[in-house]
Formats: sequence, structure tokens, C-alpha cells
Amino acid sequence: MFVFPSKTDTFGLVLLEAMACGCPVAAYPVTGPIDVIGSDGPGALNENLHEACLAALRIDRNEVRRFAERYSWAAASRQFLSHLHPFTPTAQEELRLIEQGAIGE
Repeated sequence: MFVFPSKTDTFGLVLLEAMACGCPVAAYPVTGPIDVIGSDGPGALNENLHEACLAALRIDRNEVRRFAERYSWAAASRQFLSHLHPFTPTAQEELRLIEQGAIGE
């Protein structure tokens, strides 16, 4: 598990890095961890960090990894490209290839 003891980090990129390795996260329920992990994500949030750690030990590492994949470069690229309007034919083709997994992973 990855223990994140900060109460002031605004996003917590290290949380995503840990989760990409399949490491559940234990953290305080503050801005950053709440934004990344949410209420039912791949980590445990609790004002009592010891309790958060104990809860994080019960989280399936494979689920943690799958959750982190939502923040991959390919996912970020898909989200970005989906907001471009109007699409050029080239951009439409690139988005189609990304969605098929042909490029971007």
C-alpha cells in the first residue's frame, strides 16, 4: 500500500503513480485524495490514517491498477480529442485509431 500523509497536496500525482503499480492508497479525506480516489475508489480515506491503512490492505491490487488506467495517456488523449470541434478528417481518423487501440497506449 501507499500511505499519503499530506493534508495539503492539491492533486496528488503520486497517488496515480502508486495506483498504476497496483498499490492501494491510504490517505486523509482531503482535496487531492478525494478528487483522485473518490468515495469508492482504489484507496481508503479516513481522518484516522491508521484506519485508512488497515482498510487499504483489503483492496484488490488488480482493481487498483484498472482504476489507474482511467488516467493513462491514451485516456487523456481520448478525452482531449473528444473536445476538439470541428474535427478535421485527420483528427477523426486519429481518434478512431486510438479508440480501437491501434495507437496511443
